[in-house]
Amino acid sequence: MTGRGQARGQARAGDLLELVRSGRATTRGALQQVTGLSRATVGQRLDRLFRAGWLREGAGGPVDSPLGGRPSITLEFDDSHAVVLAADLDTRHARAAVLSLSGEILAEHGGTLVIEDGPDAVLGELGRWFAELLEKAGHRADEACGIGLAVPGPVDNDTGRVVQPPIMPGWDGYDIRGRLARAFSEHTGAGAVPVLVDNDANLMAYGEQRTAYPDCSAFVLVKVSTGIGAGVVVDGSIYRGIDGGAGDLGHIRVPEGAEALCRCGSYGCLAAVASGGAVARRLAETGVPAASGSDVRDLLASGHPGAAALAREAGRLVGDVLATVVTLLNPGVLMIAGDLAGTPFLTGVRELLYQRALPRSTAHLDVVTSRLGDRAGLVGAGALVVEYLYAPERVEERLLALGV
Repeated sequence: MTGRGQARGQARAGDLLELVRSGRATTRGALQQVTGLSRATVGQRLDRLFRAGWLREGAGGPVDSPLGGRPSITLEFDDSHAVVLAADLDTRHARAAVLSLSGEILAEHGGTLVIEDGPDAVLGELGRWFAELLEKAGHRADEACGIGLAVPGPVDNDTGRVVQPPIMPGWDGYDIRGRLARAFSEHTGAGAVPVLVDNDANLMAYGEQRTAYPDCSAFVLVKVSTGIGAGVVVDGSIYRGIDGGAGDLGHIRVPEGAEALCRCGSYGCLAAVASGGAVARRLAETGVPAASGSDVRDLLASGHPGAAALAREAGRLVGDVLATVVTLLNPGVLMIAGDLAGTPFLTGVRELLYQRALPRSTAHLDVVTSRLGDRAGLVGAGALVVEYLYAPERVEERLLALGV
C-alpha cells in the first residue's frame, strides 16, 4: 500500500511522487518494492513527473540489489519549478510572502491592512502586494502555482468562505477565493491560480508543527492577539471540525466575563476578558495608550509593569480553559502564540493549567511559545497549498492538464 492507500500494483504517478516527497521510497528499486509495479511501469510514470519538472535525480544512494552493484540514483522532489504565495491577515496588519515549495521564504512584506475596510479592498491590495513580491523575489507571475490565505475567523473548508466571523465585519460568506484570484490576475496579468483559505490559528499550528514538531501526533496552538483562537493538528492534519468551527476557544463562556460584552454579541466569552484587545481596553481605562493586542505587545516588550500584570491575569483565565482542552485532547505540545505570547502570559497559563488539569494529561506535555513567530501563518499557508497541489489525485489531474 502507498501512503494514500492505493493497492500494490495500482500506484499512479501521484502516488510515486508522494513516496519520494515523504522520503519513504527515493530510488526506482525502492518504488518497485513498495508499490509492486514493474520496472518498466515505474519508469513510465516517473518519466511523466520528470517531464513536468517535478522530479530530479540526486546523488547516488544505497545499492537496491542484495547482490551488490553500483549505488542507485536517488530521486528528489524538485522544489525549484514553482513558487507559492501566502498571506496572513490580522485585524489591522497583514504579512505576505513568496515561498519556495519547500517552505523557504524568498520575499516578504508586512504593512497596515485593516480588516474592517472589507474584503474587496483588502484582497485587492493583497493582489498588488503579491505582484511586487514576485518581482522582488525574481520570479515571473506564471511561476506562482497557488495562493494560501490565513484569516482571523472560522472558515468553511469546502467553500473557503468565512462563517459568522466576530472580528471580520462584512466578510461573512464572501467569495474570498474568487476575489483574491482576480486581484492576483489584475495586478500580474497571469492566469487564475488556486486559492486556499483557512483560519489563522489553524495555519499557524500547521506551520509550527511541520517545522519544529513533525513527530508530535497531537499538537495544539493557541493564538492570543485581538481575539483568541486555537489550531489543532492531529496525525499531521489540521482538525477543523464539521464546518471549520473547531478551535474557537475565545467564545467559551467563563464566570469572570459574565458582564463583559464580546465582539460576537454575547456576554461572558473568554476573549472579552483575556484577549489582547481586552487587555488593551483595561490599560486604556487606566490612562495607558493602548488600542489593540499589538499595542499590548509593544508595552510588554518595553517592560511596562501594568501590561505585564494584566497579561499574567489573562494567562490565568486562558490556562483555566486550557486545562479542559488538554484533558480532552492530551496533546504532546501546547504552543502559545500571538501578541500576548510572552513570559507574563505564559506564567499565568502554567499556573492554572497545571493546577486544574489531571496530572496524567500534563505528564508528557510541553508548554512552549512560537518558534516561527510572525511567519508561522505564512509557512502554514504555503504548506497547505503545496500539500493540496501535490496530493496524488490532484497530481493526476495536473499532469493531464500539462499534457504529460
